[in-house]
Amino acid sequence: MTLKVMETEQGAWAVLRISGEMDLVTSPAVRQHVHDAVAEGRRSLVLDLAGVRFCDSSGVGVLIASRRLMRSCQGRLRLILPARGAEDGSHVNRVLAALGVRRLFEVYPDVTSAVDETASPLSA
Repeated sequence: MTLKVMETEQGAWAVLRISGEMDLVTSPAVRQHVHDAVAEGRRSLVLDLAGVRFCDSSGVGVLIASRRLMRSCQGRLRLILPARGAEDGSHVNRVLAALGVRRLFEVYPDVTSAVDETASPLSA
């Protein structure tokens, strides 16, 4: 399976909808999209991972690097996992939890809640 990244805007937020597999070969594309968004002046970024079916350590590395980049420019990063990800254990959610890094991210069930300034993230 390949990786697809589609960028949209929701108010002040840049939303990257990622689908497919995030692995050693495909993860650099996600990194590049994040860097491009920051280079364009975007400081509020949502990574919609609902369509990601596989994520290895390379993909997790890109997520952590993205978090670091956004924090360094006083930006915000939010992740979308499937609406029932916390309950039924989406792949990305399980990987982040197994590595002990899930708590580093603000995770939301959908884009609507992620771009809502009053919504609270899902608990880790």
